[in-house]
Amino acid sequence: METTPTRFEALTTCRDRAGSDSQLARDLDVTQPTVWRWLKQTKQMPPEYCLKAERIYGVPKEYLRPDIYPRDVMVDQAVEDRFCGIDMRAGERREAPRRVA
Repeated sequence: METTPTRFEALTTCRDRAGSDSQLARDLDVTQPTVWRWLKQTKQMPPEYCLKAERIYGVPKEYLRPDIYPRDVMVDQAVEDRFCGIDMRAGERREAPRRVA
């Protein structure tokens, strides 16, 4: 079963495919200390660089920033009839019954 990489794993994959922090920085038009900060402090790539990184390195934007670029398919393919999306009826169940005094 294939697992989805974390944001940090996707970022390190980009760095590995670039060959170095410096080359990743040159490809994305940022400084090397900026890439170092992504790798050591924030552990994720800012969203404005995800599309370019996807185009250059082939790492899907959904892996780099799943909070900004959600997956297109929201159904777990491994389990039949298992829905993993948003339940649009959840608001109807949230209301508590009212007490009458």
